[in-house]
Amino acid sequence: MRIKISALLFLASLVGGAVAPLFAQSLADVARREEERRKAVRTPAKVITNTDLKPVLPPESAPPPASPASTTTATTATTPDAAAAPGGAAATGAAPAAGAAGATGAAPVKDQAYWSGRLQGLQTQLARDQVFADAIQVKISALATDFVNRDNPVERAAIETERNKSLAELDRLRKAITDGQKSIADLQEEARQAGVPPGWLR
Repeated sequence: MRIKISALLFLASLVGGAVAPLFAQSLADVARREEERRKAVRTPAKVITNTDLKPVLPPESAPPPASPASTTTATTATTPDAAAAPGGAAATGAAPAAGAAGATGAAPVKDQAYWSGRLQGLQTQLARDQVFADAIQVKISALATDFVNRDNPVERAAIETERNKSLAELDRLRKAITDGQKSIADLQEEARQAGVPPGWLR
């Protein structure tokens, strides 16, 4: 039995020794072919540097949420959109007058576009805050569940820190939602006192 095992080991080492030069030769052939291929490629790769790149314009970002006082100036910029509508202010020639009034510091023309633009801006901001508050609430719930399921004190501390940040953000958003609702109510009251038709605030 021992003779058979030693004979098999001897035979295996002989076969392994004979096969090794074959692999070495094929590896040498592969290296030679790769060297020839690299010599055949004469054009070097183009290196792109900062001087080759065109200057990139910064992306246009949405303006920050406007307070009720600055909403007046923001909506005057949107009146050209309303003026482009058929029968709008452009057809009557009121758009150039509004632009001139804004340039001289006079009060803007308080037409339907003005009132609906202000209301739409406030409603958009309120909706954005409500959606964000809902998302933060989901995150807080997930962090609370994750906190309960962890045993490692270091991980729990990190989760608690993140949860506290999210709670502070949720409080800020709830205050912003309350302020947004108050701003909409104030705008509606201001429009009512100014005698604005109810249809303009849609």
